[in-house]
Amino acid sequence: MAFYKTEIEDLLIFEPAIFEDERGYFFESYNSRLFSDNKIGLHFIQDNQARSSYGVIRGLHYQLAPYAQTKLIRVLSGKILDVAVDIRLSSPTYGHAYTIILSAENKKQLLVPKGFAHGYSVLSESAEVFYKCDAYYNKENEGGIAWNDPALAIDWQIPVNAVSVSEKDQKYPGLKECLNNFN
Repeated sequence: MAFYKTEIEDLLIFEPAIFEDERGYFFESYNSRLFSDNKIGLHFIQDNQARSSYGVIRGLHYQLAPYAQTKLIRVLSGKILDVAVDIRLSSPTYGHAYTIILSAENKKQLLVPKGFAHGYSVLSESAEVFYKCDAYYNKENEGGIAWNDPALAIDWQIPVNAVSVSEKDQKYPGLKECLNNFN
């Protein structure tokens, strides 16, 4: 598995080594020792899976410290535009959004550390998204940023008339008004 840095510090892409033959393929989607050998000291304690149809946008979500989560995201079927926004107040890339296509075909994964808001849009007919977390979900400390905040100018790659967003996600404030305790 190869680790690639992005232009935002601590936001990493994982591209697994895939072994294919006439029977199909095999790859390690996660290996604790490999992460440790690359100075990524995480202990994942929760796995989540979601299925959504074309046009669904989920996010932008995060949990406030000390309940913040690091997430390792991958796609089991379909294709998504995965989005991570740096909300660490002292970061030189505060407010910057990073986007990447994750799909069952490319098998790439995105490691989204604490201090980032996360979301995705479904670009295929449907998609199943799986992610590991290093902290438990804590409803009282959840936060979010409006998916369509003009300050972020995220191109979700979905026509506006095809976008489907939950009622909860429609109520989140913009980046400048969101609850934030990441220093």
